[in-house]
Amino acid sequence: MKIICVGRNYAEHAKELGNEIPEEPVLFMKPKSALLPPNTPFYYPAFTNELHYEVEIVLRVCKNGRYVDDAQAGEYYDAFTIGIDFTARDIQAELKKKGLPWEKAKAWDHSAILGNWVPFTTSILSKAIHFSLEKNGTKVQNGSSEDMIFPFNSIVSHISKYFSLNIGDLIYTGTPAGVGECVTGDLLEGFYEKEKMFAIDIK
Repeated sequence: MKIICVGRNYAEHAKELGNEIPEEPVLFMKPKSALLPPNTPFYYPAFTNELHYEVEIVLRVCKNGRYVDDAQAGEYYDAFTIGIDFTARDIQAELKKKGLPWEKAKAWDHSAILGNWVPFTTSILSKAIHFSLEKNGTKVQNGSSEDMIFPFNSIVSHISKYFSLNIGDLIYTGTPAGVGECVTGDLLEGFYEKEKMFAIDIK
């Protein structure tokens, strides 16, 4: 199982970080060890002083494949959830300044949060997916799949040109505007519509 992430997939988020809007999906990866196991506490990592939350729709890959066309890409994922791609923003800024890879800022142990899975249905696929993140009871991010620069099928097809899709792979599809810092003692809660998908206490 691998975790493939899409960066800068919402125009307003790209702008808030001073990044150009991409012409094709920006991809990076996290190892399996980046997943926070169920019922495991999340601890603020000792190596950063600027931990940022980034709430995202996450797809679950259900079929093996390579070089998948957009038209068939919907056959390769069967469920979604809401998750967090945690980022050590201070470390990322230093790495970007030096032109170095981002892994230390993005792919560390337990940097990926998953909520409860929701199977895709015809009804869900027929409309936009609305999701949000609350920090200590206040909404800090609000997103919709219709605002993505690259929709699900385009993402899956693009990924499959470079990496084989395998059953159980996870695809983090990008975060909307509103990313920000969190500290020890904060409570982060992710929602699909009004349904709570996860709750994380930062220790």
